[in-house]
Amino acid sequence: MTEATGPDSDAGPLVRPYFLAGGRSRPARDDLRLITLVVAVTDHASEIMSPEHAEILRLCARSCSVAEVSALTGLPLMVVKVLLSDLIERGYLLHRSPPTSSEIPSQELLQAVLDGIRRL
Repeated sequence: MTEATGPDSDAGPLVRPYFLAGGRSRPARDDLRLITLVVAVTDHASEIMSPEHAEILRLCARSCSVAEVSALTGLPLMVVKVLLSDLIERGYLLHRSPPTSSEIPSQELLQAVLDGIRRL
């Protein structure tokens, strides 16, 4: 990211978040939450990509959460989600979100399974 120098150096980065995200304010995916885990499928890109995409790909060599990627890159969460979406769509990353409340089995079902196992 380009940093300001001179009298306005306290102003922060010159590159705005919407520019880093290609002018997008929302990710293409809606399943990326703070605790979603992402991991790189490969350690190198087969195409030219932005420095931010490359940095995220490098960080995801080991599994980490969306929140960790945002913290480690220093980029806003929404920008990270957009960039992660790009990398997932291109096949560079895999992601795994925890189940939503509608996907979690009911307590009754879990109890029935447990009872069935105990009868074996």
